[in-house]
Amino acid sequence: MFRRLGAIGVRRAAALRTRAPATLSLSAVGAADAVIIDDRRSGGLEASIGTSWRGISDRVMGGVSASHVAADRVAGRACLRLTGDVRLDNNGGFIQAALDLSPTGALDASACRGVRLSVYGNGETYNVHLRTADTVLPWQSYRHSFAATAQWREVRLPFGQFRPHRLSAPLDVTTLRRLGVVAIGRAFHADVCIGDVTLY
Repeated sequence: MFRRLGAIGVRRAAALRTRAPATLSLSAVGAADAVIIDDRRSGGLEASIGTSWRGISDRVMGGVSASHVAADRVAGRACLRLTGDVRLDNNGGFIQAALDLSPTGALDASACRGVRLSVYGNGETYNVHLRTADTVLPWQSYRHSFAATAQWREVRLPFGQFRPHRLSAPLDVTTLRRLGVVAIGRAFHADVCIGDVTLY
């Protein structure tokens, strides 16, 4: 069963906005539930949870990689599409589509087991990066890779398989702040589509 985040408590979420930073808890989610982060019904960059996707690239640190994030329709399905060229010049090497997981500060996903995405791509390997209260430096994240082939498929990324990058703290899913779909680490042309994102 799928559950929209808003169904957990629209009024509660609105109340939380008045005392940010706060943590929105998913403690009411049962084992059979999946919480919808983005089902791509908006037709734009806004996700189902009310925050919006945005593009980030290594240009923030002097790199030259080019990226584009847009709503699209691919192989009959509405999606978020990240395209661009990852380049390693000037110690760069990444582009990403990033989404804040709560408008109020953090999301407590301790009742969930991982991230589930529907993906379509150009045969390359991409990452999902998670940021938490522990990722205080811009290069820190928790990472999991997935392959995006030229057909829609579902990938499940258990929280326990995300690996910390340049920090020692284990992943704390009670303070999730941001999710990023990332092309990183080598020079290549990125083209990946996300049909939906849920926590399961």
